[in-house]
Amino acid sequence: MDVEILARVQFAFTIAFHYIYPPLSIGLGLIMVIMEGKYLQTRLKVYEHMARFWTKIFALIFGIGVATGIVMEFEFGTNWATYSKYVGDVFGSALAAEGIFAFALESGFLGVLLFGWNRVKPKVHFIATLGVWLGSMFSAIWIVVANSWQQTPAGFHIVGEGMNARAEITDFWAMVFNPSSVDRLLHVWIGAFLAGSFLVMSVHAFYILTNRHVELSKKAFRIALVVAAVSAISQLLTGHHSAEGVSKNQPPKLAAFEGHFEKDAPADMYLFGWVDKESQQVYGPKIPGGLSFLIDYDFNAPVTGLNNFPENERPSAVNAVFQFYHLMVALGLFFIALTILGIFLWWRGKLFRYRWLLWVFVIAVVGPQLANQFGWFAAEMGRQPWVVYGLLRTSDALSATVTAEQVLFSLIMFTLIYLLLFLLFIYLLDRKIKAGPYDPSKIDDRPLQESILGVVEPKKTN
Repeated sequence: MDVEILARVQFAFTIAFHYIYPPLSIGLGLIMVIMEGKYLQTRLKVYEHMARFWTKIFALIFGIGVATGIVMEFEFGTNWATYSKYVGDVFGSALAAEGIFAFALESGFLGVLLFGWNRVKPKVHFIATLGVWLGSMFSAIWIVVANSWQQTPAGFHIVGEGMNARAEITDFWAMVFNPSSVDRLLHVWIGAFLAGSFLVMSVHAFYILTNRHVELSKKAFRIALVVAAVSAISQLLTGHHSAEGVSKNQPPKLAAFEGHFEKDAPADMYLFGWVDKESQQVYGPKIPGGLSFLIDYDFNAPVTGLNNFPENERPSAVNAVFQFYHLMVALGLFFIALTILGIFLWWRGKLFRYRWLLWVFVIAVVGPQLANQFGWFAAEMGRQPWVVYGLLRTSDALSATVTAEQVLFSLIMFTLIYLLLFLLFIYLLDRKIKAGPYDPSKIDDRPLQESILGVVEPKKTN
């Protein structure tokens, strides 16, 4: 096989596997902050129990996320040396900022979060939980900034020529606030909130169905449902605003999203379909002029089509981009419908009455993960053939000495190792879920008092 294709497949596989975990960390972090906040507000032990339980699962997710993220940095050097040289100044600044402003904050509070129960005051532990969550949010900022710069470069100039050319930052804040960074960051954050909240709803819906930890699970489920409902609706708004930005900054990508080929003609919006690249036709139900209205609020407004660009400057896998984009949108609409239904039934006092609905919530845990993956695939494949949009082609970014055999061998090895890691993750997650939030026979529900040293102790009784 071609070395470029293999290198792209390898990086896509490793980053897709890694991206299972950071969104869960960010989303779970928010849920844990809310749970501990409720505990501080009410002093009800049930909120402490659920926060302790999810802290254990957070630790598992965080650990595997860190381990799988390291691999990608090595791939930059082994497979994409030209790219690394070209973007080194930009990525070096962003990753340094992540280490200083994000990872240091997150790791600094992580020990208190994991081992501080019954050792520090509840308020101190809450601050640690908040610090870990904010650290994960800040980490996402710098990763998204670096990736967004590839989509919409800003605040730089080119130093050198040919193979020695590299981008050098001239305005750090222009690089940070490049034209797509804010929209994409909001979209990523909200996708993470959906991933975390749907995991919480899935586990606690399962507990309710199996008649375990029912009262605790109902409270936890409601917390996650509110986060999921707000996030699902917000995601629709951020997605729309992001699409408007893509129409201005990366018109070939937007055209690929809807299989729009015609030059400067009104563009339809498809509910689903299949793109025939040869005939430049899309087969499927559509809203005539829907994309034009989405971008310019006019069904007859012209939209830049793929034929406005030379064939070597537009995405080649148009149908794949189209499918990933539409699957992401379909899942987003499903999240809105499901969470609004949940909120409505909660308002009517019937939220936990329908077993079929609880099973839907159990299974729906995979939805946000799939939506996050499909969204990234659509965004990255839609940027092709550029690795840095308009500046560096993917085919020119490869290492000069790496061979297809070397990449294939490492891809096979990564696949086996990641498969083992995933099986280990599922096994440990299953054990923690089966163990549950607590053992009722060992729970001490007496009121708590805080010692002068900040150690939380049960009040003595006669």
